[in-house]
Amino acid sequence: MTTLQQALGYELKHPNPVQRAAQRLGSTRPGAWVLSRTLEPLDKAALRITGGRASVAAALAAVPIVTLHTVGARSGVRRSTPLIGVPLDGAISVIGTNYGQRPTPGWVYNLEARPEAEVTYRTATVAVVARHAEAEETEAAFARAAALYPGYDAYRSRIRGRSIRVFVLDLV
Repeated sequence: MTTLQQALGYELKHPNPVQRAAQRLGSTRPGAWVLSRTLEPLDKAALRITGGRASVAAALAAVPIVTLHTVGARSGVRRSTPLIGVPLDGAISVIGTNYGQRPTPGWVYNLEARPEAEVTYRTATVAVVARHAEAEETEAAFARAAALYPGYDAYRSRIRGRSIRVFVLDLV
């Protein structure tokens, strides 16, 4: 049976010293604030220009970026969001930390309203169905996410007053 990671050709890269420094900077409160306002449009532009082969976040911090394509919960309009794709037992999980900022990211509401989505990694796009991660999966996803990018631990510790939703994406 083919897993989502296999279908996408998903792979992890190890960060070099400069990329590790960028990860540490992005983990800080000011760094996360800047990233929350700039990284998504920069990644969308880079992905569009390179045909999905490169993103700013992957180049600067060696994090695996997937693009999640959802349908707006209220608008019904197709939305595309670059996110860190966290490997989880052949599937990919996505975590709604929103850089440790207060609001829940919009893509979370989109998946809750309509779990059928698509995910793109580099040049491969596949149909997926999203589901809320169970408690054990949530902890495993956070542990793997923190190993990829230490900002997850910082984001998780700063978020108050809302639950952080974790979704597991599986092949349809």
